[in-house]
Amino acid sequence: MQPQPHLTPLPREALNPAMQQSFDRAMAERGDATFVAVAGHAPEVFEWYGQFYQQVFYGGRVPVRYKELARLRLSTAHGCAFCNKGNRLDAQRAGLTAAHLAAIEHPEDPIWTDAERALLELAGEMLLTNPSGYLTATLHARLRPHFDDAQLFELGMTLAVLAGMAKFLFVYDLVEKEPYCQIGAVPR
Repeated sequence: MQPQPHLTPLPREALNPAMQQSFDRAMAERGDATFVAVAGHAPEVFEWYGQFYQQVFYGGRVPVRYKELARLRLSTAHGCAFCNKGNRLDAQRAGLTAAHLAAIEHPEDPIWTDAERALLELAGEMLLTNPSGYLTATLHARLRPHFDDAQLFELGMTLAVLAGMAKFLFVYDLVEKEPYCQIGAVPR
């Protein structure tokens, strides 16, 4: 179901040139640009979100492949159809295969390396649908051979921003949801 936000989406022509590029990319890869069109009301906030991606997600200490893996785990579990469309493409660009994508909900699958398996477990702890999530000593011990404390902090902050954005996108009805999405599902 296409989003039906209460906030008015701006037409593409009303967006600044950078947002028009984001709008076009969203349409090409995800089939919808409601989020970008609504964000046109506050382009400085949209720019801040882009800076998060430039500086932390695509920058930072943790290889992008790991962040793409964790982001896809969050979006598939949360049920963001808009996110899943683009995140699958980005994950493939980062080197994940079709077999990896098929196993994203199964951290125990033998396709995953020990580092990837531990990261998928960490992402599972950060899910909005897991209110009792916790970085246990056992999970930390599985992550520690692959990630130092700075990387683990970066991963936690990155996953927190992504999960928070998912909640915002669902509550404000700015993205298409998967049929199984439980977040922000209210009768119209």
